[in-house]
Amino acid sequence: MLEGCQGRPRTPTITEKICPQCGNVVELFSIDSEVACDNCGFVVYNDELSCVQWCAEAKKCMGPDTYERMMEVVLRRMQREEEERRRRLEQSRHE
Repeated sequence: MLEGCQGRPRTPTITEKICPQCGNVVELFSIDSEVACDNCGFVVYNDELSCVQWCAEAKKCMGPDTYERMMEVVLRRMQREEEERRRRLEQSRHE
């Protein structure tokens, strides 16, 4: 029988993101919660998190350090989205 989460990739995947600060291409592995841009140092966050947000076994499966880093990213993203929602709401009230 296979061990561990069957939905978790056995090999980390890589994606490319564009640094919003300088436009440089930043390589981000699926196991990274954040990566600093090689060009300017701006921190690019992994916003494509997987089961960490909903799986009851995520902490045990990923390990406490990775789990905590990924949950910090989730919290920051949610805060940014809420700030953006409030900004748009306020802007629409003034129109």
